[in-house]
Amino acid sequence: MAILSHSLAQLSLPIQLSALGTYKDGQYLDMELAGLAALSGRAVADNPIIQTRYTADPAPFVYNNTVWLFADHDEPGSTWYTMKDWRLYSSTDMVNWQDWGVVMDIPTFSWASKDAWAAQAIERNGKFYFYASMTRKGASYGIGVGVSDSITGPYRDPINKPLAANGNIDPTVMIDDDGQAYMYWGNPGFYYVKLNKDMISYSGGIVSVPTTQQAFGPKFAEGPWVYKRNGTYYNIFAANCCPEDIRYSTAPSATGPWTYKGVVMATEGASFTNHPAVIDYKGGSYFFYHNGALPGGSGYTRSIAVEKFEYGRDGSIPQMKMTAAGAPQIGSFDPYVRVEAETIGNSKGLSLSTEKTDDPEGGRMHVTSINNGDYIMVKGVEFGAAPGATGLSLRVAAQNGGSKIEVRVGSVTGTLVTTCNIDGTGGARSWRTLQCAVPPGSATGKQDLFFKFVGSGNNNLFNFNWWQFSRAAKA
Repeated sequence: MAILSHSLAQLSLPIQLSALGTYKDGQYLDMELAGLAALSGRAVADNPIIQTRYTADPAPFVYNNTVWLFADHDEPGSTWYTMKDWRLYSSTDMVNWQDWGVVMDIPTFSWASKDAWAAQAIERNGKFYFYASMTRKGASYGIGVGVSDSITGPYRDPINKPLAANGNIDPTVMIDDDGQAYMYWGNPGFYYVKLNKDMISYSGGIVSVPTTQQAFGPKFAEGPWVYKRNGTYYNIFAANCCPEDIRYSTAPSATGPWTYKGVVMATEGASFTNHPAVIDYKGGSYFFYHNGALPGGSGYTRSIAVEKFEYGRDGSIPQMKMTAAGAPQIGSFDPYVRVEAETIGNSKGLSLSTEKTDDPEGGRMHVTSINNGDYIMVKGVEFGAAPGATGLSLRVAAQNGGSKIEVRVGSVTGTLVTTCNIDGTGGARSWRTLQCAVPPGSATGKQDLFFKFVGSGNNNLFNFNWWQFSRAAKA
């Protein structure tokens, strides 16, 4: 979703309270959900999956055994769809997500003026193609395409003009088994083109698909997501504006005819829009969407969440509800390799942020805007049998000393593994690797790992680039 087919300034919308309960400091405080979380052993909520900024319009893509999540994002305090760039996240376990930063922005497209709205990426012949909605200079909406040799960018505009410009938004793209690629989009209406093999042009005209009730149910709105599974073509979309729900249709071919099947997610949450995406990954099926569950969340400050689901034997998609629990973790997390600090399962609300790093030892991003009491949680970290971890390396940069990182397991107030004191390194861009001792036996087994930041004041205490545990050498 990027914009509704009617001006929201002209609509009187009841902004709903989140069905997930009150959200504060990374936790849902609703008593019933808090009880469920306690029973499941979850100290903090896993949804929304990105908690350092508002994100919307999820576009996951499975590549090289990793889920790559492209997202646009709302500016804090926005009262409109104020969105300036597109960001990228990745995960191999569906709960801990690494921030790769901005991969494309409005200046990438010389013909665009504003509105970095919904997008989707795909790979073909070793190149990556990123189809995105935006507003044209002196005109209405258009869909552009960015191209890169790497999934993490940088992306460039190869045609210096919109790929499609019929005043619509929200592209989705798929490549069929015969090699024919399609780009669909919709708001208002539903359209598609047949992409050429170069993926940056199309043959024939724009096809308008009638959005009848038989094909799409009541009130097709926007945000289509089209894919193929077991010979059936699925189109999941936002409907029934406003507030929106998510519905789906199926077809025997990429061009239809479409048959309406039902509701995937009813209207709920603090956002009056929603935007769907579906992938299969490591033997499971996952449904992505957005809501307004973070602090300050609304229809203009949204957050991406995910649920795991199973198709019916007939290929049907079950109706799902928004949850705080999110998807279960796949496997466990290895702490004995270098881990980017911006790999986060949960954090303290929107206090933390990330930015492009200038550390000569590498990495793409680092964590910044660290204040007293903030924390980062990494879920399901496997330290192994006793003695487990025996040391910890941290890469930090600090203007001033006097801060520290309390490393805990279980919860933000759980067992203290070690405390790493942060002295001044000569500046917020002067990086140093710290070595912190870990008493044998204090970090063993599979644990949720917390880095709690402590310091005087509420300013940016230091910057944090990466961490890595070590263990005793085998005899």
